[in-house]
Amino acid sequence: MSAPTHLPYGGIATFARAPLVEPGGDWTADVAALGIPFDIALGFRPGARFAPRALREASLRSVPPFTGLDGVTRLAGITFADAGDVVLPSLEPELARERITQAARQVRARCRLPVFLGGDHSVSFPLLRAFDDVPALHVVQLDAHLDFTDTRNDTRFSNSSPFRRAAEALPNLVHITTVGLRGLRFDPEAVAAARARGHALVPMTAVQTDLNGVLARLPRGQHVYLSVDVDGFDPSVVPGTSSPEPDGFTYAQGMAVLAAAARHNMVVGLDVVELAPNLDPTGRSELLMARLVMETLCEVFA
Repeated sequence: MSAPTHLPYGGIATFARAPLVEPGGDWTADVAALGIPFDIALGFRPGARFAPRALREASLRSVPPFTGLDGVTRLAGITFADAGDVVLPSLEPELARERITQAARQVRARCRLPVFLGGDHSVSFPLLRAFDDVPALHVVQLDAHLDFTDTRNDTRFSNSSPFRRAAEALPNLVHITTVGLRGLRFDPEAVAAARARGHALVPMTAVQTDLNGVLARLPRGQHVYLSVDVDGFDPSVVPGTSSPEPDGFTYAQGMAVLAAAARHNMVVGLDVVELAPNLDPTGRSELLMARLVMETLCEVFA
């Protein structure tokens, strides 16, 4: 007898109980998840390689469609697929980046909105390469850190550098809005380089003092890629991450940014990165981030 699929702890864990497909197979869907279990580009505590599996299991707690207290049903009729994980070589980062880009292109060709389950933040660079055909691409990044460093410890492809590499490689990447910046450690050269490109650097203090003003600074009417680094959230909310920073987003604040970006733009992709479920024995980090993905999808497909 098969396991009861209506229970979150029963059955085989695919994202939102979607059918499991091959990235390059014969299928179509509105939403497709792709896992990138990669964390060898971290500068601190490992564990993000375990996030795709943890997010899939956590997604079984909230399987669409959803009917809220207001009586409105969301994500009804929206089809889902789970394209599995990119098969990554353990210690060949350049080959890993090539495979990530190839798999992301394949998934993009078969769905309306790909959802990428990282992985450390370095994976955002090879993922963004799969969007090189999108005109005037904007990134909205939720993050405590800028991730625009040129090199760190003689490394150009760490989780500190994905958007620097993307800006160099993608002429169509015209703007990045980073919201939630805070902490003691910033690379002055990276800050100057991001500002020279006209990027919007929004500190967490602005979110705390004038959230509406922050939302007004987000792009409107653009093709937007959403990148959610879970360390943008306060460690009391999401402790399961490599480099936590105090005074981060509440869930409501982070969701407000994503909802506004989704409502006023054409979202072309979404990634969730830097989740390290091994660092949160309560399991709430992956539960909240799976919920965040679903709520963002509700806004995209509203």
